[in-house]
Amino acid sequence: MDISTTPLETKADPLEASFDAVLQTEETEQHGKAIAALRTDVDGLKSQMADISRASARPALDGAKGLLASSASKDFVAKYLRRGDHAGVELKSFSGASGPEGGFAVPQEIDALIGRTLKDVSPIRSIATVVQTGSAGYRKLVTNGGTPSGWVSETAGRPETETPNFNEIAPPTGELYANPAASQAMLDDAAFDVEAWLADEIAREFAQAEGAAFVGGSGINQPRGFLNAPVTDEPDDLRAFGALQYVPSGAAGGFAGADGEDALVDLVHTLKPAYRQGASFVMNSATLAQIRKFKTADGAFLWQASMASGQPDMLLGYPVVEAEDMPDVAADSLSIAFGNFRAGYLIAERSATSILRDPFTNKPFVHFYATKRVGGQVMNSEAIKLMQFSAS
Repeated sequence: MDISTTPLETKADPLEASFDAVLQTEETEQHGKAIAALRTDVDGLKSQMADISRASARPALDGAKGLLASSASKDFVAKYLRRGDHAGVELKSFSGASGPEGGFAVPQEIDALIGRTLKDVSPIRSIATVVQTGSAGYRKLVTNGGTPSGWVSETAGRPETETPNFNEIAPPTGELYANPAASQAMLDDAAFDVEAWLADEIAREFAQAEGAAFVGGSGINQPRGFLNAPVTDEPDDLRAFGALQYVPSGAAGGFAGADGEDALVDLVHTLKPAYRQGASFVMNSATLAQIRKFKTADGAFLWQASMASGQPDMLLGYPVVEAEDMPDVAADSLSIAFGNFRAGYLIAERSATSILRDPFTNKPFVHFYATKRVGGQVMNSEAIKLMQFSAS
């Protein structure tokens, strides 16, 4: 008998075949999971690469975030501001035809710093409504009057309600500019913080011009200040849209009687209760110096000093904002304003500041010509009241 040809292991073939099938199935599942995980990783990597590609293709000076914006800001400061070299720097030109001669939009980080400083320095900006626009022609609809509601029973008809009147406002705008200068030696000094210096200089010059325009601007190539709006003594329900109501102080060029407590109380309560939440007084330092001396009948001061750092002083329970562009007390002057400026005054501005580096006009100094379009106008004339220093 030939042992070598005897199929001794054929009896185990079915069992081993079943084991092989199980192992093969498990290996297939594991391979499938591994392949699926690998595909997920590849898809995620492709998505990240696409995001990076889109971010790098986007102008870094127009809202880019994170590392790209930080890198663009550093390049802008190190190359363009310090040396005037715009080669290899992502710059958003304000004029495609003139290139660098038209000025460049500053990086978002610097522009935000200017905006924050402006809000801290400019008194009216800090209490008014500020909107960012993409163009100079900003318009807004404001309703006036009407009763768009009513009461009825469950099965009664719904009669037509009165229709509100719509008024369109378009804040007059102008180009605000600043032209600070630094020597080239300062710019070459690595310890000199160009970004902080430039933002602070631009903000301070802008704030000074803004402060005057938001209070008494003519509206011709600049914002129209709230004191330049039409003024009347008519109440809210009779006054024309856009006109501000004044309250007389009781005497020409001053307050009636020993103090002006009664006139100030009348001014506060002429404003509708809905607007008193968030309202504030606006006056200059000379007018505030007079009011700080006012006392009640029991000897208490009307003016209350702030008890915490960063908190405003209070008058009759409302904050006092010092705006040096408000007029001094004189005959028929409008020296005190009271109202909710968040609801009453609108500031519209272009979201980007343009900077043109000029190293030629005044050598060895380098000028940075910065421009920005800003507009302003009274938005809701019921939200702001004025005190006129007159007998009636």
